Amino acid sequence: MLKLLDLLSAVALLVWGTHIVRTGILRVYGANLRRVLSHSVQRRPLAFAAGIGVTALVQSSNATALLVTSFVATGLMALSPALAIMLGADVGTALMARVLTLDLSWLSPLLIFFGVILFLTRKQTRLGQLGRVFIGLGLIILALQLIVAAATPMTQAKGVKVLFSSLTGDVMLDALTGALFAMISYSSLAAVLLAATLATSKVISLKVALCLVIGANLGSGIVALISSASQNAAGRRVALGSLLFKLAGCALALPLVGPLAKWVDGWPFRTQELVIAFHVLYNAVRCLACLPLTHHMARFCTLVMPDRETPETTARPRHLDPAALDTPSLALVNAVRETLRMGDIVEQMLNYLPQVIHNGDALIAKQIRKLGDDVDALHTGIKLYLARMPREDLGERDSQRWAEVIELTINLEQAGDIIEHMLGAIQDKKTSRSRSFSRNGLEEISALHAQLVSNLRLSLSVFLNGDQEGAKRLRRAKQRFRLQERRFAHSHVERLRQQVVQSIETSSLHLDLISDMKRLNSLFCAIAYAVMEHPESAGKDSDELLDELADMEREEREAADFGEPPAERKTGAFADHEVIHSPARDAS
Repeated sequence: MLKLLDLLSAVALLVWGTHIVRTGILRVYGANLRRVLSHSVQRRPLAFAAGIGVTALVQSSNATALLVTSFVATGLMALSPALAIMLGADVGTALMARVLTLDLSWLSPLLIFFGVILFLTRKQTRLGQLGRVFIGLGLIILALQLIVAAATPMTQAKGVKVLFSSLTGDVMLDALTGALFAMISYSSLAAVLLAATLATSKVISLKVALCLVIGANLGSGIVALISSASQNAAGRRVALGSLLFKLAGCALALPLVGPLAKWVDGWPFRTQELVIAFHVLYNAVRCLACLPLTHHMARFCTLVMPDRETPETTARPRHLDPAALDTPSLALVNAVRETLRMGDIVEQMLNYLPQVIHNGDALIAKQIRKLGDDVDALHTGIKLYLARMPREDLGERDSQRWAEVIELTINLEQAGDIIEHMLGAIQDKKTSRSRSFSRNGLEEISALHAQLVSNLRLSLSVFLNGDQEGAKRLRRAKQRFRLQERRFAHSHVERLRQQVVQSIETSSLHLDLISDMKRLNSLFCAIAYAVMEHPESAGKDSDELLDELADMEREEREAADFGEPPAERKTGAFADHEVIHSPARDAS
């Protein structure tokens, strides 16, 4: 029993080592790997080679499958080249199995030693993450040694012989066992390495090991299909096509396993080398034979798994019509409409927030987080839509509008994150500790919240109409908000001096909420500066400009009366503009 536990722990260490290597490589080179895969779609041989290279690095065809399905699900890659990449991924994982079965026992302690040093000393750097990869490789090699050490004495144990006696004749049962282990370990590589090691230790026969190898490949396809369940139909087709290719290879290869095992059993090679060589040869032949069929498989998968309307868990863009991209002015109108919808969702989040502040309503908090996910989804959709728009076809005004849309969507996305942060702070510092604001403190937060919602509505109106007068009102509203925020902060400090217990208990949360509202106000009001920088605003007469300067200087003097440090006071029509950098101004 103890030896069996040793074997299971060694297998767990092997699985953990492959996981560490995969996550470490993706953290260091994830963006580069995604770029290689997304660009390798012109020709099938190139896509096939990209799949081999990426999978050899991350040591997991499942990780490659997740990347590819996400590309297809978002429309960045067609199904046919994605299937070619998946075929290359199967060959890549087979090649890595061959590398890891070499006699590398001397390398394991070195990799672990230097990997730990790099990871602990430079944890937050790329070099530290490479140290994590070294640790994973060292653990894989060490685990293989432990599996051999644990399996060798088990060959004579009666219980073990009974356990593996069922894997001696039925090729279908053996293949299903290999598939099951690959699914449990989430790695066909781990399943193949274990089969090779057990065959070397004579725990299982060569025929059983070959069946386990075929089943392990099938299991990785099932895992990929399960992992793609959250994707849309386009993403799931990738996993379905890859699984069908593996099923075809399994059906053709299993009847030949028995004669093949008898033929090679007398060869002067180690059993482990024979198993790994079969794994490489099986995947290479199967994938090369299937490579010309990717177009046909893509059509078949599209017929079997058509696009269907599914209940939306997050908001999807409604107005971003790809067909309008050929007409930039129309595409900009679509982007503006979607941005206004994004602003409406942020306003919903703001309107729900007082209910959490007053009552700590968990259901409302959940709804706010759901709306935050909607904001992120719309931000991604608008951003990708604008990126596909041909900028060289835009006139000066349309280019300015393009920059305004980008700026506002970024600000709204950041606003959604800030509101979620405010929600977390309320639940952590107030609701969970059963604390409450003082009456005056609650009135101050409510007043700031009402002014914040009003400024958001005004900013969306200014964005839609490009109204110069509205932009001036929004700029003045921003300044009034700042004055009121300072006044309330001073009032709160005065309550602390008076030893108001509720104010003392909620002081940190109170000041954090005021600070977050100030940041939200700056994000909402930034559009005013972009609108006032339009070329048509440059033609105003000097008297009008002098009047605006005088108004701004008067507001600054009022701000100084509330104790603002001199270093923060500025004069000029665009004072305090440094809070939010305007992409519109950069574009012009």
